This record gives sequence, structure tokens and C-alpha cells, in this order.
Amino acid sequence: MQAKIVQALNKLFERHRIVFWYDPNGDVHEEYRALSLEEIEKIEIANNEFGIKYRVLRQEPDLKFLLYHNGARPADRDNWLLDVLLAHGEFRTDKVSLWLSELGLGLEFADVVNEHTEFYESVKRCEALKKLLKSDDTPGKLRLKMLAVCTSAEPRLESVLEMLLAEFADEREEKMKLCDRCHLLGFFWQQLEKTYGYNSSTPSLQDFTIELFKSCYAMAVDGEVKLTPDALVFLKRWKDSRRWEKVFEKLSDSTTEILDIEKDLNRRDFRVLLEVDYFRLIDRKILRDLAKAVRDRTVSSADVSAWTRQRRQGHWYGEHEHLYTAVDHAGQFLAFIDQIDLSIESATDGVQKYCQSWFRLDQNYRKFIFHAVESGQSSLLSSLNEQIENFYSNRYLLPLGDRWQRVVDGLERWSIHGTTLQKNFFRHWVEPFLKKDKKVCVIISDALRYEIGDELVSKIRQEDRFEASLDATLSMLPSYTQLGMAALLPNETLAIVGEGGNGTVQVDGHSSQGLENRGKILEMALGEKKKKAIAIGSEDLMKLNGEESRCLFHAHDVVYVYHNRIDMVGDKRDSEERVFEAVEKTFDELVVLIKKLTNANATNLIVTADHGFLYQHGAIEESDFSVSEIEGEEIYFRNRRFVLGRGLQETKGAKKFHAKEVGLDGEIEIQIPKSINRLRQQGSGSRFVHGGATLQEVIVPVIVINKKRRSDLSTVKVDILRGSSTTITSGQLAVNFYQKEPVTEKVQAIKLRAGIYTSSGEAISDSHELIFDSTSENPREREKQVRFILTAKANTMNNQEVFVKLEEKVEGTSHYREYQSIAYTIQRSFTSDFDF
Repeated sequence: MQAKIVQALNKLFERHRIVFWYDPNGDVHEEYRALSLEEIEKIEIANNEFGIKYRVLRQEPDLKFLLYHNGARPADRDNWLLDVLLAHGEFRTDKVSLWLSELGLGLEFADVVNEHTEFYESVKRCEALKKLLKSDDTPGKLRLKMLAVCTSAEPRLESVLEMLLAEFADEREEKMKLCDRCHLLGFFWQQLEKTYGYNSSTPSLQDFTIELFKSCYAMAVDGEVKLTPDALVFLKRWKDSRRWEKVFEKLSDSTTEILDIEKDLNRRDFRVLLEVDYFRLIDRKILRDLAKAVRDRTVSSADVSAWTRQRRQGHWYGEHEHLYTAVDHAGQFLAFIDQIDLSIESATDGVQKYCQSWFRLDQNYRKFIFHAVESGQSSLLSSLNEQIENFYSNRYLLPLGDRWQRVVDGLERWSIHGTTLQKNFFRHWVEPFLKKDKKVCVIISDALRYEIGDELVSKIRQEDRFEASLDATLSMLPSYTQLGMAALLPNETLAIVGEGGNGTVQVDGHSSQGLENRGKILEMALGEKKKKAIAIGSEDLMKLNGEESRCLFHAHDVVYVYHNRIDMVGDKRDSEERVFEAVEKTFDELVVLIKKLTNANATNLIVTADHGFLYQHGAIEESDFSVSEIEGEEIYFRNRRFVLGRGLQETKGAKKFHAKEVGLDGEIEIQIPKSINRLRQQGSGSRFVHGGATLQEVIVPVIVINKKRRSDLSTVKVDILRGSSTTITSGQLAVNFYQKEPVTEKVQAIKLRAGIYTSSGEAISDSHELIFDSTSENPREREKQVRFILTAKANTMNNQEVFVKLEEKVEGTSHYREYQSIAYTIQRSFTSDFDF
């Protein structure tokens, strides 16, 4: 008791020079007498009022006095010290007064404290409240801070609401019950009505949640709205918060069924919903209708891509990313195939057209299939998937294969003007580095076909200080691993081993089968040039630490690194359907591998492959199997796409080559089924195949990579476009943002937050997370309009300057820094406050 009295009195003396202490029943007279306060004079009031007044006001006007009276406070008309009392402070020893004193609150807060005594019975709550108090607190602010303490929130209504909604979503009510015991719920519901317009005769969190989602959805689709725009601002901030996103999702899902959102969505055009993301079903509605529109060709691929980019900013995009990406690539595929001309004038013309544009169909097909499979939504995409499969096979793969086959049939030798034959790879790409005494590293990724190489180049260029260029080489025939791997080594002659050889290849008379033999061939060829070489598997290289890697490159002039992911998965019947998944993993592995190599001082890198491949995700039609049975005097080796032997019989369904016609030594003969046809073979897969002569199998990428000394990445620049007026006259404001340049590999996208703020930095609108990632060359397509909803706080800013701001997140933190801003003036007419 004594300690509390001392503490309370010291608080009072911080604000008053004179403090009165009336003890109605004389209960604390002993405590008064025992009291010792530094630099404070104690005087007991006992019919000495005039002398006290003269002393404290005239004689010692700078000293502090505690004036104690053993009895009740006199009526004002009988109190000779009333003027002194009113000008200074009074100490009371009842609970409310002690609490006020402990907290440093004035008597004007007595009614508030008395109304919520349950709150102050807890020392822990009082301590927490004390930390929040400020000198300008009002009774309303005090109650809000009490709510904050009860809910473990910040002293803001939206923070209190977020905490209570989180508890409600978790089907708990401890915080809510505490607020009720402390008689704070009435104040809470009053604040929800004042701020968000929520009014109910039986208010509850469930009822508020339903009305919140209902009204905010109605604001977007012109329905019945009962809440204020501030409710929409709250919902947007809440759903976009990393901390509360799961709570939002849980309550959104539970509200969806109550409001029968699915029924409402079924009658709306998906375009109306592109900016709305309050319910998971909205994305499903958009995706269903968008997939149908793409299939029916009622939307342009440019619109599909733009809408997909727009939805990236939505709350549920992460759950549906694969679906959106699949539909986007489907749109690009169909737009391309509708205008494609597959005419081929010559072998050179065919290769050039494939490398310049046709490969995009293989790429979009691969991306569509991969993302469709990853989405796990086979039913949603079933009709679109069927169409893509049909068009890919029957309007692209087969006709292109047939037309290219006519070109191949007309070739006297397997050689195409303007395209380096794979057996000359070392001479054409590697030796120039050696002649300049530069070291070089070659990465050979099995079955990395040309369209995959194109995407890999883009991914490499997106890395800081990395530059990459794409060229093509013509693979050997047959286009299979043993021959392709041998052709990439330094060589004078290549020969397929005949009987018992199982398709193995000799380089200058030496077996090239396996990593060890390839390393020996490199050593022998480079030894003559007084250079050192080594062959190593990518997995073994990745196991080396930094110092071991540097030593490896310091000791060798040429390093061949062998990577195998695509072919390893595709060549097995049980796993071939996952080949496009293997491609995505290959991208990640190769980028990591390239970075490791450059960190080990490998500055000149070349990435290539042994061959490409054909792949159709759907079941292979009976018509895609060759009707011809290949027979001969001797059959050494066969698979789905080629046969090796001697005395092979000519057949209408296959093209026959002699060794010398395809740049090989020896007398071996090769037969390849025409176009995209497969040979029947027990036990092997039929969807992923290679060995034939289609463009997809024989056009192999050659990627030359180097690392620069200086950073070469930048982000796109964004401007806030100033409209014709800089005044805000209503509760909404539409603002245009302009991405000043297209996104490229080296000019990357930027994510910014946009909102309207006062000069002191207080938000007075909803905020929008904006991704500027347009790759369009058309400036119009790089404009983005955003409509801001102003909060009630904006009404207090009439005729004052406010700012539309773009802010950029500080990397690795939750903080933002200003990116750009422009000033507006709020000029609201008083008539806007009326409903007529």
C-alpha cells in the first residue's frame, strides 16, 4: 500500500506543485504520517486553511506541498482552499483514483476507468496499457488502447479487428470474452459502425465477416452495398498482408458458400471479375471461361497474356499459377498455328525457318503440357488439351515432318548449307578459343533440343553479368546418344561399330563409349597441341568445393562436362511422360552448374547437346507407326526411330543411308522411318523418341556463354502519369502508371506498391501491389490504370495536399522506400456529404 501511494503521489507531483489528499474515514492517516517524500512539504489541514494558503502561495511559491485532511472533502461553498484545489491536483485512495494515478491519467478519465474496472484489476494489463498512453489521449483513444491490450493488437481499430478475426477463424474466443468482461464490446461495435458502417441489432464477428465480404464484392460488381469504402480498404489490406493471408482465406472460403457466390459468378462475364480477388472461386470462374474462350478463338492471345499478367497481382494467383500459364501458352500456340506457313523451299530454308520461328510451337506446346500437368486440373483443361494435342500432331508435327522428309529424301549427303555438321563442332566452336590460348568449358546436356536451348539462353541472360548467344548445329544421323556424344569430341573419323557393337561409336579408331573413353580421346587430341583436357560428369563436378573446382580449371585447357536429365527420364517407358518436368529441372541444374563453373574461373562456356527429340504427350496414334518392317542381311541395332545393319532392304516407309552419306566411316547402313513415324518395338516407350531426321531431332542448340565484369541488369522504369486535373473531388481516384520500356532478359520487371498518402505519410486510400512486367513494344500496352478508394480520413483533408505514391520494398525487409510521387489537392464539395 505504502509503495503504491508513493508511486501515485510522485506521478501527481510531476504535473502539480500542490496536491490535496482527503481521507474521508481516516483509513490512511497512519500511512500519511509515515510518508517520506523528497523535496515535498507535508501539511495537515486542520482549521488552518488561511495560513496554509498564505504559505503555499506567498511565502514559498516554489516549493511542492502535500496537503492532507483527515476527513471528507468539504462542500465547495465551505472549502476555503477551493481555488487552490481547482488550480492544482487531488490524490485519492480509492481503486479508481489509484489506477488513474498509477497510469498518470487525469480525473477526466475517472468515468472511463470506473466503467471498465475489470480491465484494471490486472496488473499485467495496466502495465501494457501504460506503455501505450500519450499526453493527447481522449476517452475514445483510451478505450481503443484498452481493446488493443485485450486483443494483443496495436492501438488501431483495424489491428484489433484483425486479431479478433484471426481468433474467430481459429474457432476460439478468449480475446472476445475478455473484451466482453471488460465491457469494451459496446465500444468496439460502435467503432465498427462509425468506421465501416456496420450496424446490427445482434452484432457478431460472423455477421460482420459475412457483411464485409458481401459488401466489398458488391462494390466490384454493382450489387447492394451496406458498408463504407473504408471497409473495402480494410479488406484489401487484410488479404494482402503476409501475416493474415491464411485467416483471410479461411473466412473467405467459409463465406463463399453462405453468400452462394458460385451462383452469382455463373451469370457474370469473366472480364468483369479481372480486378476482383475476394473469393477463390473467382479465379476458377475466370480460368474456366478463359480456357473456353481460348479454345473457341473468341479472344486474342495478346489479351490472354495481358489478363494473365493482371491476375498475377491477385491473392489466389499462386494456387492457380500453372493453370494461368498453361492457358496463356495455349493462346500463344493457337494464335501461331492459325497463321503458320510450313512451306519449305530448300534444306537451308527449312532450318532457318525452324530456328527463327517454328520452334516456338514446340516450345509453347511443351510449356502448355508441363503447366497443365502440374496444375492437376485435367478436367478443367480437358477440351483445350485435346485441341492442342490434335493441332500439334496433325497441323504442325506431321505436316512439317512430311514436308521436311521430302527435303531429306532429296539430299545426296547429310549436309545443309549454312549449318555446321555436328562432327565439326570441336573444330568450329572449341578450337578458336585454344588458338587464342583461352580455356574453354563444354557442357553437353543429353537431349537438350533447340527450343529448350532458346529458353535456356533467356534464363542465362536474366542472370547478372551473364551474356549468352544461340546458334545451331546439325546433329549426326542417326540422331542418338552414342553418335552425338562422339561427334562432339575432336575427331577425324567416326564409325559405328557393326556386329555386336550395340550402336557404339569409334572416334579415330577408339571407343567413345562412357566417360572414361571420352576423356582419353580428349587427352590424346589435345596432347598433340600441348593442351590438357578432362571429361567429368556434372554430378561429380557439383560435389567439388570451390578450391577443388578452381584447381580443376587451372590444370586443364578444355573441360567437357556431361549432364543427363532429359534423356534419362524420356528414354524410359515408365517415366517418359515426365520428360517436360525433366526439362524444367534441367534449366535449374544448368544455371547452377554454369554459375559454379564461372565461379571456378571458367570464363568461356559452351552448352550443347548430342541430339534433340520428338515428344507427343497424348497416346500415339496407330497411323504414327511405320507400316514398314525393316529387314536386311544383318540387323545390328534397332529402336523406335532407326535401324543399323547391312544389306538393309529398301522400303517405302523408311529412308536408307549408307555410312559415307551421313559423314561416317565404314560400311554400315542406316534406315530411318519417314517423317514422325515410329517403328514398333516391344518394351520401349513410343512418345519420347529420337534417332530420326525431323527438325526437332537434328537441330541442336549451341549456346556460347561469357560472364562480364560489370553488372548489366536493370529494372524497368515506371512513371505516374499526371492527368488533366490534379484535384480529387470524389471518393475515388483513377491514376495511370506507365512502364517506360519493355521487360527483357536484362531489363527486369519491378513490383511496386501504390497508394494515396498525407504529407505526414498516413495512408488515406487502399493500396495496390503492382507488377510492371510487360514485354510489349507498344507503349499503350504498358499503361496500367488503378482506381483508388479513399478512406473517411480523406474527408478531413479538404483543400489540403496529398500524394499518390509508388513505393519499392527494401529487399529482405518489410519496409518500403518512396519510388515516385505526385501531388494532388483534395477539393470535396460539401454537397458530396448528402445523398441527393
